[in-house]
Amino acid sequence: MRKSGIVMCVLLAAAAGGCENGSGGKAAESGGTDGATGGAGGDSTGGEQAACGVPQPGPSPIRRMNRFEYDNTVRDLLGDDSRPAQGFPDEEEALGFNNNADALGVTGLLAEHYLTAAETLAAKAVLDLPKLLGCDPQADGEDECARRFVTEFGRRAYRRPLEDAEVDALIAVFAAARAQFDFETGIRLTLTAMLQSPHFLYRVEFGAPIEGDDAALKVKPYELASRLSYFLWATMPDDTLFEAAASGALATREDVAAQAQRMLADPRARVTVRDFHGQWLHLAGIEQMEKDPDVFPEFDPAIRPLLRAEADAFLEHVIWDGEGDLDTLLLAPFSFMNGALAEYYGVTGPSGDALEKVELPEGRASGILTLGGVMAFLAKPNQTSPIHRGKFIRERILCQAVPPPPDNIVITPPEVDPNLPTRERFKEHSEDPLCGGCHQLLDPVGFGFEHYDGLGRWRDIDAKLPIDASGELIAAEVAGEFDGVPDLAAMLVSSPEVEGCMTRQWFRYAYGRAETLDDRCTLDRLGDGFAASGRDIQDLIVALTQTDAFMYRRAQTGEGGSP
Repeated sequence: MRKSGIVMCVLLAAAAGGCENGSGGKAAESGGTDGATGGAGGDSTGGEQAACGVPQPGPSPIRRMNRFEYDNTVRDLLGDDSRPAQGFPDEEEALGFNNNADALGVTGLLAEHYLTAAETLAAKAVLDLPKLLGCDPQADGEDECARRFVTEFGRRAYRRPLEDAEVDALIAVFAAARAQFDFETGIRLTLTAMLQSPHFLYRVEFGAPIEGDDAALKVKPYELASRLSYFLWATMPDDTLFEAAASGALATREDVAAQAQRMLADPRARVTVRDFHGQWLHLAGIEQMEKDPDVFPEFDPAIRPLLRAEADAFLEHVIWDGEGDLDTLLLAPFSFMNGALAEYYGVTGPSGDALEKVELPEGRASGILTLGGVMAFLAKPNQTSPIHRGKFIRERILCQAVPPPPDNIVITPPEVDPNLPTRERFKEHSEDPLCGGCHQLLDPVGFGFEHYDGLGRWRDIDAKLPIDASGELIAAEVAGEFDGVPDLAAMLVSSPEVEGCMTRQWFRYAYGRAETLDDRCTLDRLGDGFAASGRDIQDLIVALTQTDAFMYRRAQTGEGGSP
């Protein structure tokens, strides 16, 4: 039998076992089946909401690791930093994030990539067999050493102790491969099988029944450890979390909060928080954007990574070194620049290569809303885009869903006319009966950003006329006219809608799903706590580990004593 044939047999067995617990228990839910459908936000489930105080975990889809989590996990599990997942197919996004369970399916192509990655990782790992095994097959005996490897390494790979039946199944793979080849091949193929198991690739959870509650299950300690580690670090639990799970030190919300605080102090948390902001604000788009050389001949693609670095440095400072609150994110009158960026913006600033904090002239900066890279990305290659900028405010800051345009509408921006300012060229959108409904929501907001050109730089003139940055926000809890981005930002920070949107964006990222009717109590508590903390982002992150959605999971038919 070919080596790959042995692995495939194991995979089929593992996949069959991946839907049952180790005690021959009930089938687990498939990934994302009870989450929000179609990537839609808002309340998406029917039924009547139970009273707050009763555990209401909401949908509990089984989540597959995305590429970011996969690379981090094999780094921490095997010491391999080759980032094999970067060659996997791109994840689909839902609600603006690539870790949504509904979008994380497994295609035939992805399965092939998993097989190739597992074989490659295992082949590299056995090159240092003593380190991998943690035992000596000569001194301890091959069978004993193999069983110890499966038990101890498997606990880390599956993020929980293995059931006896699971250990026996993997030992059978080892024994078959050793009989046909040798000890090392047996270990390599066993490791290859583990790295393709649903218990490695997915965060498999079953929960524990709660006496007197047929609707909810308590998340088990090892499952809770994984929830913490993948939320805060986007990787497997560390030894401290494993020890806490084994000793019963994850039994209470206070225990979980203490671990969350510990983990936030670790540099890995900064990487994960950066990932959230990168997805929330579409920062990856900065590094791919293109500009028309005829309109912007001064644009050098080499500036793109610096624009992204500026955004990352700003967010890093605000969240970790500054006030750490929502108000500063939206109102800060400063940014971070080096000599190249200062020259790009045409401002007085540093001259070296290092990014430094720069206070900008009054009225020219308003936190994330005026970052040059964000403004440039939310523009067309040859002009600004009030539509894109207005849509950004609606969807990312207010959590409002903007409907797609009618099928019979030709979606083309107006041609650049050097004799007409942007406001005049886009006016027809609002005047067209077929377009006006949506564009009245978008354009008047986007016009407030007209001081920022298609490259994200400040300007006072457009088409030889002074910039008119007046705008209007309608269909929002805080509505009215404004003049320029700082004026708009002041309206936004006073809005409970914006405050609630921040909690919803973090909810979607932390739990990998849309919010539903069952999550109303959770969202209300998160919102109240967020407001009470002065809208502190780190406090919000810890609070996300204290909710029913984090501590419990929904019982499916036949679980928790339900019929």
